[in-house]
Amino acid sequence: MSRQWQTKGKSSHVENVDKRCLLILDGRALGRECLARTLINHGLAMDVAAYGSIDDWRQMKGNCPPVAAVLLNIGARQDGEIATDIPRLASLFRPAPVVVLSDSDDIAQILRVLESGAQGYIPTSVGVDVCIEAIGLAIAGGVFVPASSVLAARYLIATEKRELSPLAGMFTVRQAEVVEALRKGKANKIIAYELKLRESTVKVHIRQIMKKLKATNRTEVACKLNSLFSGDTFTS
Repeated sequence: MSRQWQTKGKSSHVENVDKRCLLILDGRALGRECLARTLINHGLAMDVAAYGSIDDWRQMKGNCPPVAAVLLNIGARQDGEIATDIPRLASLFRPAPVVVLSDSDDIAQILRVLESGAQGYIPTSVGVDVCIEAIGLAIAGGVFVPASSVLAARYLIATEKRELSPLAGMFTVRQAEVVEALRKGKANKIIAYELKLRESTVKVHIRQIMKKLKATNRTEVACKLNSLFSGDTFTS
């Protein structure tokens, strides 16, 4: 079966129950059926429609209530594999939010998924009750991110600030990002891709960096930057 339909349990407040449904998209039949039953049994106040793909849902959507939110279970897939899925779903179901369920809690992946249009990211390490709250938050217009990932992001930001402290007052924020890439020996094309810049713009930043460091080439830039970060001084 490509789909699993679950109806919420009886409630003394039936008139207040959301008439829309949660749409689960998960290519694994057992996984989506278990998830649908679990969410219902833990008090999700709406029906659940679970399908293996968006094409399966299209074939049966006439039998479903309007979609309140989409829960996309990507399992262990990486964000690069779903780069087109999330924007497509977000556009198709707008204003209903798309929430991603994933086996990974990598902060970089979380950020990229949210940038792609998802309105929540739920790692499978959290409990069912948290999952339900995250879905409710997305439906209400909020964005759910696990607390552990927020703390990790805070740590990364603090670490980055400490690493870039020798550059304070010398370079702009963007130039500092290019400097960090140069220190790692990255080519202009890679720097442009990672910072979402044109390669010509990267070259302009490098020329400005060279001018500020009074360097004549990239090798000299690297040497002087290493001196800065090691605490040594240099002269022109």
